Amino acid sequence: MAQSRLQKLISYLRPHRKRMLMGIGALLAVNLLSAYIPILIRDSVDNSFESNRFWYYVVGIIVLASIMWGIRMLSRIWIFGVGRRVEYDLKQNIFEHLLRLEPAYFALNTSGDLINRATSDVDNIRRLVGFAVLSVVNTVFAYAITLPFMFSIDVKLTLLAIAPYPFILITVQLCSKNLGRQQQEVQENLSDLSDLIQEDMSGMSLIKIYAQEENERAIFRDKNQTLLRSNLKLARTRNLLFPIIEAFAALSLLLLLGIGSRGLSADNVTNGDFVALIIYAQRLVFPITLLGFTITAYQRGAISVDRVEAIFRSKPKIQDHSQAISLPGETVKGYLEARGLTYTYPGSEEPALNNVNFSIEPGELVAVVGSIGSGKSTLANVIPRLLDVPEGQMFLDGHDITKIKLSDLRGAIAYVPQDSFLFSTTVANNIAYGDPYADYSVIESSAKGSQIHPEIMNFPNQYETIVGERGITLSGGQRQRTSLARALLVDTPVLILDDALSSVDNRTATEILSNLSAGVEGKTVIFITHQLSAAAKADRLFVMDQGKIVQIGTHEELLQQEGLYRSLWQQHQLEEALQ
Repeated sequence: MAQSRLQKLISYLRPHRKRMLMGIGALLAVNLLSAYIPILIRDSVDNSFESNRFWYYVVGIIVLASIMWGIRMLSRIWIFGVGRRVEYDLKQNIFEHLLRLEPAYFALNTSGDLINRATSDVDNIRRLVGFAVLSVVNTVFAYAITLPFMFSIDVKLTLLAIAPYPFILITVQLCSKNLGRQQQEVQENLSDLSDLIQEDMSGMSLIKIYAQEENERAIFRDKNQTLLRSNLKLARTRNLLFPIIEAFAALSLLLLLGIGSRGLSADNVTNGDFVALIIYAQRLVFPITLLGFTITAYQRGAISVDRVEAIFRSKPKIQDHSQAISLPGETVKGYLEARGLTYTYPGSEEPALNNVNFSIEPGELVAVVGSIGSGKSTLANVIPRLLDVPEGQMFLDGHDITKIKLSDLRGAIAYVPQDSFLFSTTVANNIAYGDPYADYSVIESSAKGSQIHPEIMNFPNQYETIVGERGITLSGGQRQRTSLARALLVDTPVLILDDALSSVDNRTATEILSNLSAGVEGKTVIFITHQLSAAAKADRLFVMDQGKIVQIGTHEELLQQEGLYRSLWQQHQLEEALQ
């Protein structure tokens, strides 16, 4: 696992290796210059009686310190800059990867958790490849360059000064497992809290309707307290680790002062040598102390690498066939055919579609009716391959949909789902989503086709009215007709309406369907609905029950038959009479 994480980190850094190497080179230069300053101080102490030489050492130290400051700034800019670029790359790659995944993935993974991975976890990785890399490289250079200078002065005192440092590494190693486990717990609790916030913001109207503010407040408090406890547990481990590291560092200085002073008395080392050793020993304290923070950054980053890579490991289940054919939209006529179409949702034993067979001619308007759970929406999702079915079961213009390029297949089908999702932008932008450069006249024509234009003209800013998040400022019927206008604008050969007029009154729905039938010559329309008055205007009706098409025919033909449709129509007539 650790090797896999390291390989991932290297892959993140590979595109920016030039900048990283420049930053590491700058750190090397800083440490070389820094190692020479104690030598100047030693010489100034031992030769302090030569007053004319004293200012030479002072100027030399100031010049070196100034050069170090400039180079250190460059090293930070380069290395931290790499961290920012890795952060940018990961966010971009995560977003692009999520766009390739099928809707089922987002049903299993909450948006709050995905947002947390794309923000908080990516930020942790940024710190890991920025701060942690700088810290580790600086520590390696500090010890590799400083120790030879110290040994050249006095081997015994050097060994004495660094004797406590192995205990620091042991302490860090003992605490690292706890830090990792606790950090993962913090990240998971943070994701749970993000999920709750995301869900409550989306369902605020429902919370208000059922007066559940206090209940949601209590749930949030519990999750927030769980996160607080996890953070406090992690903080206790850190607060235990860092003072121990500092204590060992202080012990190193005490040993050097206590034993080294005897060397001065015995004239084994000069005053300048002793001062230089103290400076060198103290120079090693900061890197080893910083190691505690580096371990924390590593633990955070390592857990975050796993969480981010879990997204990348989720491969799209619906992809282009290895021998996928191109099917330009202008060549598509809209002939649809199902041959033994069967689909079972993962984890379910009963098929949602069971041996479905039908054919729909180009330009035909077909209404699909049936009770809830009969498989109507599943059928709608199968045609544009939002759900994947085996080869040889669903065809468009005689071509197996599993062997048509996804971009071409979906480019030939406009689909208006039950959930009429609108973006938080203007009405015009929502309608023109499928063609952002569409002329205003085309946008208006599509709105007229969906019977929403008169109401848009009554909005405060008409087509430039902001609809709010998920179209919250519009009624259900207005959202559905805006979504329908969006589908009409792209003018595809096939149009699928999955109960997309359920919030529209029967008269308006019937008018819309009549306009579709008369005004979209050559367009194949599949109209899934519970509104039988509107469905009766279709060229043919498919009646579904328990995943099967049990009846096919016109409204009049089906009324002449004993079967489900006549029962549904009689129920519909009774409901109409009671209203």
